[in-house]
Amino acid sequence: MSLVVLKNDFMSESMVTKMSSTWNGDKLSLTISGVSHGSEIGMTLEGLPAGFAIDFNDLQQFLARRSPSKHVWSTTRIEPDIPEFLSGLDGAKTDGTIIKAIIKNTDVRSSNYENTKTVPRPGHADFPAYVKYNGQLNMAGGGPFSGRLTASLCVAGGIACQILASKGIFVGAHISWIGGIFDEEFCPVTIKKDLLAAVAKKDFPVVDDEVGEVMKSLITEVRVDGDSIGGEIECAVVGLPVGLGGALFDGLESRMASLVFGIPGVKGIEFGTGFDVVTMRGSENNDEYCFDNGRVVTKTNRSGGVLGGMTTGMPLMFNVAIKPTSSIAKPQNSVDLVTGELVVLEIEGRHDPCIVPRAVPCVEAVAAICVLDLLLVSEMFFGNE
Repeated sequence: MSLVVLKNDFMSESMVTKMSSTWNGDKLSLTISGVSHGSEIGMTLEGLPAGFAIDFNDLQQFLARRSPSKHVWSTTRIEPDIPEFLSGLDGAKTDGTIIKAIIKNTDVRSSNYENTKTVPRPGHADFPAYVKYNGQLNMAGGGPFSGRLTASLCVAGGIACQILASKGIFVGAHISWIGGIFDEEFCPVTIKKDLLAAVAKKDFPVVDDEVGEVMKSLITEVRVDGDSIGGEIECAVVGLPVGLGGALFDGLESRMASLVFGIPGVKGIEFGTGFDVVTMRGSENNDEYCFDNGRVVTKTNRSGGVLGGMTTGMPLMFNVAIKPTSSIAKPQNSVDLVTGELVVLEIEGRHDPCIVPRAVPCVEAVAAICVLDLLLVSEMFFGNE
């Protein structure tokens, strides 16, 4: 059998060993490194001013929301996810230099992925990664493309959330729907920090706990069937000033999207009314202005708090679509990239039947990083009080 070309002459071995991923804002620069079943994962965050005191207990609680658990909706892989800070702090305070932190991987089982080294798993990055990196990359558990790396993302995002909260800006999210089961929506006009905080304290992040129980039952059914399911997350940011962002490529939406799509499993993002605008007329979609105690506000918030790429002062509202977990227990057809044979693949390992609940703090993390970067650009944040 004739195989596709599986050699990449442009990728050297040194490029594979140094592989990491970097997001550059205007003020902040975030690099995520490591692989799912390596010794550690890590992050570096550059651009934070000196003098902010990090609450490590609060940060650990934020990371715990993303971590696996013994619940039916998560993997049985258990990692403590305790970050070790190597630089950037003077005690608990930022010192103005690059913050570097690592998280040790303690529950790795690379042997579960022996049968997928040359047989790409459907829905995963295995095949393009095999070609791009000449089969040299450690892809156990998804390698550098794994949701495992969002633990590092949440270290940076958790710090950003704390800084924003100190300035009266609060970020929160919930599961808006799974499998046609809808949670109560955040009110795009009146959403307050108290509701965001209340949802964040829950094991299963929904507004309506009865709806959450129905969602959990569905996830259990899917898991027993050897399958997986996706869903949608709604995120809100309250307390924002007017005018953050800019035109075209400097717009808040494009910056936010670049971070949101850094979360493995994300397949879409929409702001405010989103794609439903195609069913509306301008008179229905426009948010009319009024005064509220002398402050200019809008009666509705179909724009999601963004116009022309800039914040309007209304709550920033966006939704994120999360795909079903690609690793499932059902047999699937694949190919062996070395022998050229057709293969029926049965995936081993420990996987979430639904990654949506654990993705909620990840969405909050990237939202906080994006907003913080824009605030630092505006010079509205530090040293002006």
